Amino acid sequence: MPIHKKAIRSTGWKTDFLIGFPDGLFLLFFTTLLVQALQLSVQRFYDLNLWVSLAGTVLVMVTAWKANRGDAQHDEATLSPKEEKKLQRLDITEDTIRHIAQEMEADAGRWEQALQQENVQMTTWHPLRALRSAVVAGGSFLLGALIPFWPYLANENFNAAARLSSLLVFLSATVFALIKSRATGQRTWPVIARYLLLTAGIWLAVYLVRQAIS
Repeated sequence: MPIHKKAIRSTGWKTDFLIGFPDGLFLLFFTTLLVQALQLSVQRFYDLNLWVSLAGTVLVMVTAWKANRGDAQHDEATLSPKEEKKLQRLDITEDTIRHIAQEMEADAGRWEQALQQENVQMTTWHPLRALRSAVVAGGSFLLGALIPFWPYLANENFNAAARLSSLLVFLSATVFALIKSRATGQRTWPVIARYLLLTAGIWLAVYLVRQAIS
């Protein structure tokens, strides 16, 4: 992808936080509750969840980097010669191919106009900006992951730790939903309700799995 190509990219640390934090929060909430049912040693429990946290962080950072870099194939507003040749091999007529190209250009124009009306910022690719986005997203993931994991690190009585962890996750989901609703301009209560239902759904799913294998 050419570095001068403009596209929608991360709009700053708030966007990266909103992406990374809930992934870490809910993933470790799920794994810490589920791994308890496997009756592993304390050290094995810690190791497994630590590796999940690190792997998730790397995955989020790579995803954020790639999202900022963009995809030249999908960023093109016009029909490329390579795509045109593919259509020709499908025995599509020249008139149809020209019509497709015209529609692509028209869609690109409408999309650009919509972005201007919504004041969406279009920025060029820059490796330092992408690196910052990846680091913030990865750090936000780790922060979210620490919330459900910390009670287990502080207390090897995993039943008590699970109760505290669940309480912290429900509180964190509520606070995060409030922050997200303010940042995105959405109505507060529907966002809070959605995240609380998601948290409850994770807890219920793990509970049913543990009942099935116990």
